[in-house]
Amino acid sequence: MSAPIEAVNDFVIKFANVNGSGSASANGMFAKAIFRMGIPCAPRNIFPSNIQGLPTWFEVRVSEAGYLGRREGIDIMVAMNAETYPQDVAEVRPGGYLLHDSTKPFPKQLLRDDVNMIGIPISSLILDEFQDPKQRQLFKNIVYVGALSALLDMEFEVLTGMLEEQFKGKEKLIGPNVRALEIGRDYALEYLQCPLSIQVRRSDQVGNRIMVDGNTAGALGFLWGGATVAAWYPITPSTSLAEAFESHAGRLRKDPETGRTRFAVLQAEDELAAIGMVIGAGWNGARSFTATSGPGISLMQEFLGLAYFAEIPAVIVDVQRAGPSTGMPTRTQQSDLLGAAYASHGDTKHVLLFPSSPAECFDFSAEALDLAERLQTPVLIMTDLDLGMNDHLSEPFQWDDSRRYDRGKVLDADGLEQVREWGRYLDVDGDGIGWRTLPGTHPEKGAFFTRGTSRDEYARYTERGDIYQRNMERLQKKWATAATLVPAAEIIEGSKPRDCGIIYYGTSEAPMPEALAALKKQGIELDAMRVRGFPFGQEVYDFIERHETVFVVEQNRDAQLRTMLIIEGELDPAGLIPVLHYDGMPLPAQVVARQVSEFFTAQRKPRLSEVTQ
Repeated sequence: MSAPIEAVNDFVIKFANVNGSGSASANGMFAKAIFRMGIPCAPRNIFPSNIQGLPTWFEVRVSEAGYLGRREGIDIMVAMNAETYPQDVAEVRPGGYLLHDSTKPFPKQLLRDDVNMIGIPISSLILDEFQDPKQRQLFKNIVYVGALSALLDMEFEVLTGMLEEQFKGKEKLIGPNVRALEIGRDYALEYLQCPLSIQVRRSDQVGNRIMVDGNTAGALGFLWGGATVAAWYPITPSTSLAEAFESHAGRLRKDPETGRTRFAVLQAEDELAAIGMVIGAGWNGARSFTATSGPGISLMQEFLGLAYFAEIPAVIVDVQRAGPSTGMPTRTQQSDLLGAAYASHGDTKHVLLFPSSPAECFDFSAEALDLAERLQTPVLIMTDLDLGMNDHLSEPFQWDDSRRYDRGKVLDADGLEQVREWGRYLDVDGDGIGWRTLPGTHPEKGAFFTRGTSRDEYARYTERGDIYQRNMERLQKKWATAATLVPAAEIIEGSKPRDCGIIYYGTSEAPMPEALAALKKQGIELDAMRVRGFPFGQEVYDFIERHETVFVVEQNRDAQLRTMLIIEGELDPAGLIPVLHYDGMPLPAQVVARQVSEFFTAQRKPRLSEVTQ
């Protein structure tokens, strides 16, 4: 029999439920209560791609040290779905706990002598208290949250206060929910050993951080960034971004005098129509965007090529999920990089941004609108399901009220009158970007329509090869300009040179502090770099040049960022070692540490002579 795990503010709890049973709100309330007690935590909803009936899970990583990437192994399992008992039992770490509804006996063949069983007759407890069958199902979830409040020594007032806030104006719902909490808590206090060896204690490590999902943050970034048009087609996991934009715009984008809205949200018939609307709005001067996922990017290919070649601003958010094809629609990955970076036929390249937190989703949404207009090209923001749909601790969003939108090179009517020579695709200052006009700016001058066929600097149709080649070379010059404008990589290096480094991006940042600390204990110290944009800045290539071996961490099978580094930088593949994870779940720190350590062992690379324990 393993000794019970002992931990304070450092554990992983997982809830196993049936989809459609109302468990998500109860599990979310548990996570937010931990957050309100000042303890850093990271909730992750692991749900199936159907409406009701299939298994669903909800993980909460609690870490006062601030390690909020996903961690292997479960310390407390709340097993409320008999169908998944075998899987749920297997995931519990030796010395961990498994809480279950003991109204029916737990299968003896699944019992483990190194797991502490906690039985609570939840179904029986609520039978007399609530008469409505639907209420009974919903309140089962609240009962186990109440029991956990006693078992983990949580502050009960935090939970009841959250219910009062949630149901403000619907006071009739407060009493039954509080009663369900009390049923679970009272049973645990009377019949179970409370608290467990795993506990929570009020802390101050959250600071002023907020808890928010990346899709909501991105929607707010578009609002503050001046977007007035959103065209989209519903697809998991991006739908909530468009919905959040519409909801917040409905409050914040109304004329105070007339009540008229100052934005447009269009639900298109498919993703191809959505990107067409965005490009049309961009051509006419509106800041516009769409939100989609991998299958949508596949459908948008032809229009993305049009926007690249005709040089029209557009912003696309790709909330990545597990592909290919339909794949696993409700699982996370970073597997759209190549498809997004080189979307469409011919020689096309697209600007990509890689946010790693809700704060960066906010910042990068606004910045993408500026970049799209400055560069006159599509800009794709590459988030993923984990960042987009799950709540994360985040720094509060910052906005400088003195900031002005960067509309890029746009000539108004006076500018068209004063300019000596104007050509829509004429590079006048060496950055590869021509001056554009908005339709109707001048009654006679400027651009009124565009096309995707080859043309000269003055937008006149031509099939002359030398002119076509000159245009493509100008676009490549603009690409070099883009490399100086995208967010620069963040680099963490020691005071002394190191032979090895590690590169990561997006949500792969979350487990990296923990992974690097674990590797240091094994005598492996690495310099680190987080890539935030594509095209890669010179600092990315300089970092690689300074290191003999560079690990590239990615959540896809084919090492797509590594491939892009090799192609764009003409780098030797032997020096870039892939560290890959692609099972659809967020990347755990242990996976990174294990793969790097195995490489050091296999290659007999030296480790530090003195290991810090």
